Amino acid sequence: MKYLFVHQNFPGQFLHIVRHLVAARKHEIVFLTEPNANAIPGVRKVPYRTRRLAPEDAHPGARDLDLALHRADAVARTAQGIRKLGYEPDIVIGHHGWGELLNIRDVWPDVPLLGYMEYFYRTEGQDVGFDPEFALPAADHPRVRAKNAVNLLALQLGGHGQTPTAWQLGTYPDWAQERIALLPEGVDLSACKPSAAARREPLEVGGMVIAPHEKLVTYVARGLEPYRGYHVIMRALPYLLRARKDVRVVLVGGDDVSYGAPPRAGTWRQVMQDELGGAIDPARVAQPGKVPYETHLKLLRRSDAHVYLTYPFVVSWSLREALAAGCAVVAGDVAPVREFIADNENGLLASFFDPRGLADTILRVLEDKALAGRLRGNARTYAERNLDVRAYVKAYAGLIRKVIAAG
Repeated sequence: MKYLFVHQNFPGQFLHIVRHLVAARKHEIVFLTEPNANAIPGVRKVPYRTRRLAPEDAHPGARDLDLALHRADAVARTAQGIRKLGYEPDIVIGHHGWGELLNIRDVWPDVPLLGYMEYFYRTEGQDVGFDPEFALPAADHPRVRAKNAVNLLALQLGGHGQTPTAWQLGTYPDWAQERIALLPEGVDLSACKPSAAARREPLEVGGMVIAPHEKLVTYVARGLEPYRGYHVIMRALPYLLRARKDVRVVLVGGDDVSYGAPPRAGTWRQVMQDELGGAIDPARVAQPGKVPYETHLKLLRRSDAHVYLTYPFVVSWSLREALAAGCAVVAGDVAPVREFIADNENGLLASFFDPRGLADTILRVLEDKALAGRLRGNARTYAERNLDVRAYVKAYAGLIRKVIAAG
């Protein structure tokens, strides 16, 4: 079969299914993307370039749509080019979030389309308005509603949709949900797995060495920002560090803002450093920025307590990976997280808004070996039952067959 994938940051959410198709050695795979250095042997990567950004004088609510339409134009031009070269896909699979697929029907009107539907924005009940410390003014609500313009256009393309969690599916209007398949994502359980040996050797990260007898608390996010609870865990650290002198903390994440607004000046890391001052000992807390994936896995395998925090928003892959690695997870008690963690079974839930309570919950894990062992074992069992990438790609392949058969 001939596949055409589209995602502005290759390979995006399509890593596992693309690897699965390549391994079958019977498919032709073309991937349209904005230029980047990533590569998968067996995939023909075709770059496209967006010509310009949205004008600064445009209405704030129109800027995302303007950029999406420019991306749609660029993808359609690139698709026309590969069609002229004779490429006719059996299916187009892509992410609807950036508008790349909006004009693809003009190139291949009759080719089945399977679009990744990640999130439907709302002004209440989800991420917007969740954290009163960073309340969004009501004057910004029109801009939030306008962010669904691409979603709504995508739902009119006549294709099929998919989304990875029941919570994300539930963000969409009732009339749209019947058009979107629930396809839970998996992780590579052979790579993300517990390791008893990880606790027997020193681990060096960000210039800090964690000795075998020390307790390691980990936190991972793409960006160190309020959407992922960076301010909450930072405020929990003074309690945690005072309570146990053997605790070491590693906070992984970049200083760029992936979700939400940037601070008025500098980075969120600087903001929290200015707030907490000398309350956090830099010799015991490492913030190495973004790290290689293998370092990420080493941290999870060595972790004594892994903290995952988020607004009611899309759950990170790192939570799935932490469960697969057998981490004792302490997570914020929000609806999308409860889809993965049952309190006191395969993790512990704590209030997102209570740094002292978060610290106390982490200490429970560090001080109760029986509890920590049970959580770690149950986390891995949960992953084996629900997050196996082999089951995921099998279900994905079945959905692809269904979409192609539907025509």
